[in-house]
Amino acid sequence: MHKRVLLLVLVSFALISLKAQVNVRDSVVPAFIPHVSYSFQFPGGDIAKRYGDNSTIGIGLKYHTSKNFIFSLDGNFIFGSDIKNADSILWMVETQDGFIIDGNGTYALYALYERGYNVNFSFGKILPVLNPNPNSGLMITAGVGSLVHRMKIDNQHRTAPQISDDYALGYDMLTGGFSLNQFIGWFYMDNSRYTNFYAGFEFHQAFTQSLRDWNFSTMKQDDNKYFDYFIGIKIGWMLPIYKRAPDKFYYN
Repeated sequence: MHKRVLLLVLVSFALISLKAQVNVRDSVVPAFIPHVSYSFQFPGGDIAKRYGDNSTIGIGLKYHTSKNFIFSLDGNFIFGSDIKNADSILWMVETQDGFIIDGNGTYALYALYERGYNVNFSFGKILPVLNPNPNSGLMITAGVGSLVHRMKIDNQHRTAPQISDDYALGYDMLTGGFSLNQFIGWFYMDNSRYTNFYAGFEFHQAFTQSLRDWNFSTMKQDDNKYFDYFIGIKIGWMLPIYKRAPDKFYYN
């Protein structure tokens, strides 16, 4: 029932957006705006003790109102390769020289990565600062969401059972929780449907805890509460969906 109501609301907004013929150059355009994004993030708080800088790629949907308010729902995949204190995490299965012996009696080939995702809902306003048209300007948003991150163990051919499959879950430090998000930057919507982008600084704060029942590296359950945050540089490309008014021609 709730899914049907949500679908009906989205379709209604879409019809309203498409019904009115508007021109981006001289009027504020209500529109649905699918978008893709990339960001480079600097971690802080507790997560900075585990991982270094990371990147994200994301997809989402914005709704831009005729009053220059903006609603946004997006999901982002987090990835990185800078793992801190890896030896202290895998100490139970490493030799004194820091290697892992696989099932064939040779050194296992493996790599460690940061992986995760966040899902965010945000709401904000586009302010008419240095705007080339009424739909562009300084965008400020804030919202709530969820953050999950872990350490991925990539064991080539899965030859080392002690770090593969279910055993890998004991070392991956899967962590997640409620998050807050903010963004400030430039939002540009052109009369062309293809030259539309936003860029600026994003901020995330998350209140997280372990999502695993047992941590192999500490040999106990992790009951700690963590505070993770990111500061990032983000850029996105947008494809607004609205019905554009025909170009005007004037004759003498």
